[in-house]
Amino acid sequence: MNDYTYDAIVVGSGISGGWAAKELTEKGLKVLMLERGQNIEHIKDYKSATKDPWEFPHRNGVIQSKIKDYPMLLKAGGLNESNLDYWVNETENPYTQVQPYNWRRGYHVGGRSLMWGRQSYRWSDFDFEANAKEGIAIDWPVRYKDIAPWYDHAEKFAGISGSLEGLAQLPDGQFLPAMEMNCVEKDVSARIKKQYGGKRAMIIGRTANITVPMQGRTNCQYRNKCALGCPFGGYFSTQSSTLPAAMATKNLTVRPWSIVTRVLYDKDTKRATGVEVLDAENNKTYEYKAKIVFLNASTFNSAWILMHSATDIWPDGLGSSSGQLGHNIMDHHVGGSASGIMEGYEDKYTFGRRANGIYIPRYRNLFGDRRDYLRGFGYQGSAGRQTWSREVAEINIGAELKDTLTEPGNWAMSIVSFGEVLPYYENKISINKQVKDKWGLNTLNVDAGLKENERKMDIDMQADAVEMLEKSGLKNVKGFEQRKDMGAIHEMGSARMGHDPKTSVLNKWNQMWDAPNVFITDGSFMVSSSCVNPSLSYMAFTARAADHAVSELKKMNI
Repeated sequence: MNDYTYDAIVVGSGISGGWAAKELTEKGLKVLMLERGQNIEHIKDYKSATKDPWEFPHRNGVIQSKIKDYPMLLKAGGLNESNLDYWVNETENPYTQVQPYNWRRGYHVGGRSLMWGRQSYRWSDFDFEANAKEGIAIDWPVRYKDIAPWYDHAEKFAGISGSLEGLAQLPDGQFLPAMEMNCVEKDVSARIKKQYGGKRAMIIGRTANITVPMQGRTNCQYRNKCALGCPFGGYFSTQSSTLPAAMATKNLTVRPWSIVTRVLYDKDTKRATGVEVLDAENNKTYEYKAKIVFLNASTFNSAWILMHSATDIWPDGLGSSSGQLGHNIMDHHVGGSASGIMEGYEDKYTFGRRANGIYIPRYRNLFGDRRDYLRGFGYQGSAGRQTWSREVAEINIGAELKDTLTEPGNWAMSIVSFGEVLPYYENKISINKQVKDKWGLNTLNVDAGLKENERKMDIDMQADAVEMLEKSGLKNVKGFEQRKDMGAIHEMGSARMGHDPKTSVLNKWNQMWDAPNVFITDGSFMVSSSCVNPSLSYMAFTARAADHAVSELKKMNI
């Protein structure tokens, strides 16, 4: 065994791992960041970022020979040539679906911060207080006022563009100038406001695409190729933002191809001493020691690591003393959607490819509205002119069709709902010792699904989508059911925080009850799921936890 010692170890390099590395190194700690996959260097390794579809051998289409290795990516509609290396080979890294669950992973430096949707919203006390008020699961140990300063901190560094709206359910933030809605979106927004007496709103999305240059990054170029890696640094990623900041301190060491197999634990001091690593290239095992460990491997993988740690003391792993480790799995459910045609704007067109859309914030079960289910949902979407790929029913062959497709089509608009999933104890992950991965390691069973509350919500999600577009004057409006299973790429809840070590894995500082020098700030800590995208909250909670960790370290409390 080789023995290397640092002040802190960060496991994972995605959105939360990058933030942990930045915050800890800037506070003077020597930090080792461990990433289980390949290194991807900013700009140099964005191999497809400047390519057009026709420059790919298969015109950036689905590669038939890759389907067997990426079945979940195919199901999600993301299987193409342009960024296949960013997604996990599912044959090498299998998991078992006890219930259908689409788990999309990125094992490389930067993780899913390179491919994320970038929608960035604050939670409100409607979210933080809901469990307590409704008697669901356990209470959040924090409230909005506790996190608001850290939202400020995260937004100022990451660069979030958005508009100030004064909505109680969607707090405003420290925004860069907002992107602009196009003419049809502005029209529909005004009509929704009028039709619903100001009780519903359509706003421009709040996105981690910068609209002015900052911190050496060039503002968004409206290329809408974000998932390929941005050579301009136009959107927040580990590579464009937190990693350069951490490296600038000269306190960070990054080790790719490092699969963390367990947290090393000392039963006498009741502290973690470091982590064990399996080198993904040479299959050798190494130990790294540190005073603090931050787990940011993603919700399921952080739990996997804990389930393999300190099993001589807790058979179900480090953090399992409460019986909650691996339980309470949540994700958003992508329910109903609708699309339609807007007439009257045939002389208008858009410029550029805006890497953003509109957002309709939650309005159900708020401000006097009461439904036969708990919580609510929001919508994301956009409007635009139909392109050459549209169907022309009356003309389906020949020169006339080609001539028609040289002109832009109708203005169309579509919206899709994202609903909150409640934290059910029986929604869980567990170790599968029968199915092994490429390295002979145990894999995971994922047993999580939607229940009656979400099914009832689905009805409104689709019906409301259709109604809003019809009331906004769109024609030929059609509703669609997007997906019947859980899994929108926002997995949460495997090691929730709480007030009591008997019912939670972490305290209010994201600190493990069973090992106070271990912090978990990826989606694992979430106590409920809200209906908004969670990544901004991961950033804020990570910065807050790092500040607390360093303070406690200086006081010699951990």
